[in-house]
Amino acid sequence: MSDINANNSPLGKGKYHLDYLDQLESESIHIMREVAGQFERPALLFSGGKDSIVLVHLALKAFRPGKFPFPLVHIDTGHNFKEALDYRDKLANDIGEKLIVRNVGDTIKAKNLTEPKGKFASRNALQTYTLLDTIEEFEFDACIGGARRDEEKARAKERIFSVRDEFGQWNPKLQRPELWNIYNGKIDKGENVRVFPISNWTELDIWNYIRRENIALPSIYFAHDRKVLEFEGQYVAMSEFIELEATDKVSVKKVRYRTVGDMTCTAAVESNASSIDDIITEIIATKTSERGETRIDDKVSEAAMEDRKKNGYF
Repeated sequence: MSDINANNSPLGKGKYHLDYLDQLESESIHIMREVAGQFERPALLFSGGKDSIVLVHLALKAFRPGKFPFPLVHIDTGHNFKEALDYRDKLANDIGEKLIVRNVGDTIKAKNLTEPKGKFASRNALQTYTLLDTIEEFEFDACIGGARRDEEKARAKERIFSVRDEFGQWNPKLQRPELWNIYNGKIDKGENVRVFPISNWTELDIWNYIRRENIALPSIYFAHDRKVLEFEGQYVAMSEFIELEATDKVSVKKVRYRTVGDMTCTAAVESNASSIDDIITEIIATKTSERGETRIDDKVSEAAMEDRKKNGYF
């Protein structure tokens, strides 16, 4: 723990302790301000999920009473949960910040892309095309996102300032050293940087911070009754995007979501957790990361996430 002089008194009066959440918050705010200072056209990628909600909360602390030095940007696959989209729109309106939405469906039509087929026809991989087009459209030189190292092994490899080449691709073998709290945002024309201010946070840190800061969340994160398809030990929300077979088992379960992605690639967990305290208790007891337990698209192969990131995925 670090002792900080709260009132800058030369006599050392007014000292207080930074707990671990204060330290994480301070690091994240520092990173956001580094983005504002080093880049000309940054953006904050916002989905309405808990991690991006925490990013917005941190941005409010970093930049209020001024406006954000970046817009909120959502790459909408068209397969999102309504609860997350409603929350996204309400939050952007409440804080008075610019929200840019670009739709994967429009990209599929414009580029004549092949729509995924099959039982869980996820557009998740196609987000990359829309994201790269959006970066080009607005000439973003940095995109802030809510990825954390504890989520998945490919993300554990990535730096906080992660440089992408002119094609939006990531090379895990060509990353810059990050010593202490010094971040190098220098890029060549056409390159951009993906920035992860909460990279050092864990899922439990996120929930403890949400509890401490009393941050509102979409209802999807708390236990609720939902019609789900039982598939290989997972519960996938029923929707028009799921291709049912005669042998499929559909039932109503009390579930919640640990992570919120597309309805076609995100499974729920059976739960009675109706409060943040209940959720924290569940997380402490679990031995699986939220993506490891609930993201179908990460189970395509051992390197599924890394392959997508190399091609420009966030």
